[in-house]
Formats: sequence, C-alpha cells, structure tokens
Amino acid sequence: DEQARRLDHAAALLGLAPLLARKPGQLSGGQRQRVALARAAVSQHPLCLMDEPLSNLDAQLRAEMRVELRRLQQALGLTLVYVTHDQVEAMGMADRIVLLHQGRIAQVGTPIELYERPVSPVVARFIGQPPMNLIRLPGEDGLRGIRPEHITLGQGPHTAVLESAEYHGADRLLSLRLHGQVIKVRHAGREALPLGQPMSLGWPAERECRFPSEDA
Repeated sequence: DEQARRLDHAAALLGLAPLLARKPGQLSGGQRQRVALARAAVSQHPLCLMDEPLSNLDAQLRAEMRVELRRLQQALGLTLVYVTHDQVEAMGMADRIVLLHQGRIAQVGTPIELYERPVSPVVARFIGQPPMNLIRLPGEDGLRGIRPEHITLGQGPHTAVLESAEYHGADRLLSLRLHGQVIKVRHAGREALPLGQPMSLGWPAERECRFPSEDA
C-alpha cells in the first residue's frame, strides 16, 4: 500500500533498510535520529519536532549528525522545528532561528541576520563564538557592538593593551583591554605579539551595531 511504499522509500534514503528488524535498544544515537526522520516522512505530517536530539552524543558525532540531519531534512522536504541550546547547531542548521530569552522571543531571523544585525545585547552575547564585543566608549551612554573578526589592529582611533593571545592555527584570538573593558579580536597574523603592548585599533562603521544603554 501507499504507506509501505513511503516506508521503503524513506528507509532506502536514510540507509535504514538493514536495520528495520532491530529493536530501538539495538540502535545507536545517530540511527535513532534517522528513524525519527523516517517516521516523520512516512506519516507525512506537516511538521516534525526534534527536542535537543543530539545532546547525548559526543562532540565528533554531534558535528557529523548536524550535517546529516540537515541533508536528510532537505531530501525529505520536511519542515523541522529543532529545539537546541547550542548556538552552533542553530547557526549551522537553520533556515530561520527563533531565539528565546526568559520565555520571550528575543529575535526571529536568518542565521546571517542574527549574527550581523542582532537587535539587542542579549542576542549579540548569545550568537557567535566568541560573542560580539559590546563596548562603551567614554562620553557615550549606549553600547557599540562589533564582531572580533571585524576589528583591525595597527590602525584606528582607539588604543588598547594586549592581555593574552591564544593560537588557533588559522588565527589568534586576542584579549585586549579597551577603556577598562576586555574585548576579543581575531587576528590573522602569524607573528607573536608581546603582551602588555599598547596598540591602535579600529573597525568599519558599517560593521557596527548600536544599542541603547537601557538594553544592556
């Protein structure tokens, strides 16, 4: 019948055909997630809810399953409501994100919109690793938001002191003190920078977000 046909199609697409005779306890975490998607595809329900499905997996398997779940969701044409506390999962898998804070919607948008144009400090602090720098400059009431990768060293109107540098291979993550606040900078240079050294820095105005102080 039609349901059996859909089952065969979903099982073949998800690589589950050899596993159909197994009991749930005999399946791995990744296999159980594929079964959940197959059930949603066979039922033809308009929505499929997954509540933190990868939370019990180790880091490597979680990264692999993010890619696989996204691929399968697109192949099956499912509308997937995916609940997670992991902003990396949200940014990497979503078409649209609903960010909740204290039971209220903080922002709705695409991953790019939330990353580049957060509407509040709450969103700016949650999205991104490391998160957006929120800087209060002397004489200003509000906050300026700027991502670590958009700050340029060696030129600009501000002077900060280098406190630490973490080597990450492709870049270095620097911690600098600017007007009493610690900010993060992604620096692509290969040279080691001396700690305690004052250095000028700046950022493009078009990359900056502004927030009123009462939202901090």
